[in-house]
Amino acid sequence: MRPPPPGLDLDVSILFEPITLRDVTVRNRIWMAAMCQYSAAAEGPDAGAPTPWHATHLHSRAVGGVGAVIVEATAVNVEGRISPHDLGLWNDRQREAFAPITAQIASAGATPGIQLAHAGRKASTYPPFVPERGSVPLDAGGWPTLGPSALPFADYAAPAEMTPADIDGVVADFAASARRALDAGFEIVELHAAHGYLLHQFLSPASNQRTDEYGGSFENRTRLLLAVVDAVREVWPQRLPLLVRISATDWLPEGEGWDADQSVELSRLLTGRGVDLVDVSTGGLAPGVSIPVGPGYQVPFAARVRHEAGMATGAVGMITEPKQAQDILATGEADVVLLARALLRDPYWALHAAQQLEVEPASTPWPPQYLRAL
Repeated sequence: MRPPPPGLDLDVSILFEPITLRDVTVRNRIWMAAMCQYSAAAEGPDAGAPTPWHATHLHSRAVGGVGAVIVEATAVNVEGRISPHDLGLWNDRQREAFAPITAQIASAGATPGIQLAHAGRKASTYPPFVPERGSVPLDAGGWPTLGPSALPFADYAAPAEMTPADIDGVVADFAASARRALDAGFEIVELHAAHGYLLHQFLSPASNQRTDEYGGSFENRTRLLLAVVDAVREVWPQRLPLLVRISATDWLPEGEGWDADQSVELSRLLTGRGVDLVDVSTGGLAPGVSIPVGPGYQVPFAARVRHEAGMATGAVGMITEPKQAQDILATGEADVVLLARALLRDPYWALHAAQQLEVEPASTPWPPQYLRAL
């Protein structure tokens, strides 16, 4: 069993201890998880580019004291968007729009990161805060989708089964987006292989029924993700960390989907291919499954990957209280905690956590402009 990192005051300070991955030192272990905002332009020259909303949203969490800000799922090509209003990094105009945002994040002391993604069969859908649901029709701005097999998600439009050329193209698109992420000033790249999106779809036998070298066995189902990791690691500098987000289980009956045993085995492979941390979530691939949602319900999966695969992990999912986050790290269940909804509710969660735990971390101070409010 891997112990907590050495030399830490486990009673009060582990949340605010820095963590170093390769040559990047992140100021603390409270990270902002990637959360889609569905707020980019859907068409025109600025389609997929970040907007003033994204700039304010991301910078405010950096000012609020998190260690790393992971930008939401950002499509590696136009067909890979979850919705028409998703961010993208498939062209240089988008890269240029991201550059001042990464500079803002860094100026506030946080480390800028980005999650690169392809939605596969879950692409071309409506944002969650509009009345329409499901796939966007072609005549309303939608597009045909791709997947490992021609199996739809729920009542979404059925995807076309990807050809070998399609697969090669996606691998190249991930690498090209990683190059642009570097040029835009990002210091962390996370590959999205969770929540039922394309890379996860290839991993799970519930969505991947191919009979070629990308389907069937564990080795074949992991082939695409490992190819993407290798292609990105070739263009992403060795001095910078690479993360992978996984869904550790599909929450399906044994033998029907992706599960924790396979997640551990995959994580062992990732350690030898230049991946520095696995961000452990669950679910998203199969509709209508029963998930035992509760505080920290996904943490045991992060702990298992950390202990059995020897891989640094991030824990995510209903982590809401400072003491809860502190305990996850202090007991060696994860190396960082990634907060999502908690940071939507309170951009200054990290600074408030320091107050609640009665610590004064030098690496995460209140902005001097706000000191009069304390």
